[in-house]
Amino acid sequence: MPDTRYAIAGVLVTAAVTWGLRALPFAALTPLRASRTVQYLSTRMPAGVMVILLAYCLRDLPLTHARTLAPLAALAVTVGLHLWRRNALLSILGGTAAHVVLASTVFAP
Repeated sequence: MPDTRYAIAGVLVTAAVTWGLRALPFAALTPLRASRTVQYLSTRMPAGVMVILLAYCLRDLPLTHARTLAPLAALAVTVGLHLWRRNALLSILGGTAAHVVLASTVFAP
């Protein structure tokens, strides 16, 4: 029976530490939310992150293969949907669906 108490205590301590480590950044950074730097970054970072992800995902894409057209077409669909509707969820879902359909049918190996 003592082993059960140690296991329960271990789980409770682990849960408390995990909760504390996840809550600590929110508590520590709350005063910074009003700063102009954070407000500037909150408007500019999403586009910057998307550009970095785009460069990372397309950096090793072999341009000599026909299968390369699937991700490029999906990228065009994503950009087109976003420019048309300005809806991030629609853009992400539409681009993902286009890539899945193209990669599994038209450009399947």
